[in-house]
Amino acid sequence: MASSTRVPATEITGIYGSLLKTISRRMFGQVPEGAGVMWHYPAVLKDSMAFGRKVDSWNRLDPDLASFATMAAAGVIGCSFCLDLHYFMAHNRGLDEARAREVPRWRQSAVFTPLERRVMEYAEAMSQTPPAVTDEMSAALLEELGAPALVELTARIGFLNSSARGNVALGIRSQEFSASCGLPPLAARSADGVAPA
Repeated sequence: MASSTRVPATEITGIYGSLLKTISRRMFGQVPEGAGVMWHYPAVLKDSMAFGRKVDSWNRLDPDLASFATMAAAGVIGCSFCLDLHYFMAHNRGLDEARAREVPRWRQSAVFTPLERRVMEYAEAMSQTPPAVTDEMSAALLEELGAPALVELTARIGFLNSSARGNVALGIRSQEFSASCGLPPLAARSADGVAPA
């Protein structure tokens, strides 16, 4: 089968590679093709994963808000791998997967609170080129979340932007992890931005 990535995946080898494959199969039921792409330079993969674990340990922002924000940012960037992975992780972490499923069409969906909408709007604005965050967006979130949570939100979106843009550039796409645990597919917007019925 031909690789769908722009850099063909290489064989994951060695002790760390064996551990990576074991953990990946346990978590996802398969080894992500992106891991094989990144294995061309294992230090980049290891350091990215280590920082990702640190990001996951931050706790000033509500976990559902963190999940919705990262998924909204991934949608703007066009990282299908990130969207699917975060939807899968929301399920595995016991977060609100029904609402996580609606993130791709959050503007049209009726399931989100005003705060959740502001968080996703901020995530999308921060992920534009150039960033489109306004003073009003920041002030509203500062008042509702407090400074520590807003700093965390901003840093999470920044990390997601780095990962997602790299995935898109390398052609790393969704491997449908969410389908492996029986989740319904993510909601999708129609071409005109209006949610399908």
